[in-house]
Amino acid sequence: MTTRKKLGIIVYAPALVGNDRRTLAIVQEMERALPGLRMEWEVSEDGRLNALPQRDARLVERIEDGGFPLVCNGDESYPVTVWGRGTSGRFSPGGQAQFEVHAELPLDAVGLSAAADVLEAMAEAARALWGHATPFRAGVEIARQTIDPVHKPGVPPRGLPALKLPEKIPAPEIPHRLGWLNYWSAAAARAIGFPDPARDAELLSCSRRTATGGWVVKLTDAPLGLDNPAHLDALKRAYARFPEIGGRSTP
Repeated sequence: MTTRKKLGIIVYAPALVGNDRRTLAIVQEMERALPGLRMEWEVSEDGRLNALPQRDARLVERIEDGGFPLVCNGDESYPVTVWGRGTSGRFSPGGQAQFEVHAELPLDAVGLSAAADVLEAMAEAARALWGHATPFRAGVEIARQTIDPVHKPGVPPRGLPALKLPEKIPAPEIPHRLGWLNYWSAAAARAIGFPDPARDAELLSCSRRTATGGWVVKLTDAPLGLDNPAHLDALKRAYARFPEIGGRSTP
């Protein structure tokens, strides 16, 4: 598919069970959030596009290894994709298996205008605990914050704080990291102490409540770019405000 700037979206939810209709709900809600989007194609392991004439039934029936195959809009000039995978409790916070949903959409005017709606739609449909939407380049650097002296040694980039591996975070509702747009379920918001009217006035000015009592919180007006000193400072301030994120408040 064509190379262009991309927005990556990830949400983390409780593990799928049986013929879990959350797989279908995620795709349907993405279509509602992005006008004109139709996710009716599957990408095979060898990269071929295959039409999904009975998509809804297949998305419910084809839960594989705790997730679902990569589904897209079939437009190679404007690719939108989504797929899901399961993560065992061995590698998840609190020892509880999780369902991760990953999506990508172009980082253009249309994608930007719909980004918060798509993140919220995916998260609420998945019954996610938390998630984020972040430009690909910034997301790669933020992922490098997660380190471990044995399994992933290194130094976080740009003076950002070190974050723990997911399996060393005590509870699944605690976010692993921050992003540009952040989805925090009601449980996640309680876990990190958001909102505090006395300390969160700036964040609340660019946040909104969701139908289930969660929050969508935007760190910067423009898409997060860590070459921008103001954006980097905003990210550092948010980490300082929420020491629970990334398991930093536990030994």
